[in-house]
Amino acid sequence: MDHSFFFDGNSREIAWVIQTNDSTVEQKREHPDIYMNKVTIQQSKYIAMHVGLFWGIGRFIINNEDSVAIKIDNKTMFGQFSRNEIPSDELIKTRIQFITQLMNQRKLKINYELVGKEENLASEIL
Repeated sequence: MDHSFFFDGNSREIAWVIQTNDSTVEQKREHPDIYMNKVTIQQSKYIAMHVGLFWGIGRFIINNEDSVAIKIDNKTMFGQFSRNEIPSDELIKTRIQFITQLMNQRKLKINYELVGKEENLASEIL
């Protein structure tokens, strides 16, 4: 199955949107206390991506070997995933490891797409 995955975050909340055929699922969560008002917007985006993908797999929306177009609205983040650029931030490094592990375990076919902030459906629900 083919999916489009959008995500976003700020210092207080994370959000993600998964589109599959004619179905769209939107989710929004507050950060837990350990992250609330303590993470940067960049870090929050990685947390949103990790939690959103994990949630989508756990809810059986995204299944093993599915294709996922991950829509990224940040050039730095896009480079870190599409060109394997290594970040200096430890929280981000850890999130990338978890996300990559999850994708590999589920044998997901991933396509990273750089989109404008205005195209990010998850930004609209934050």
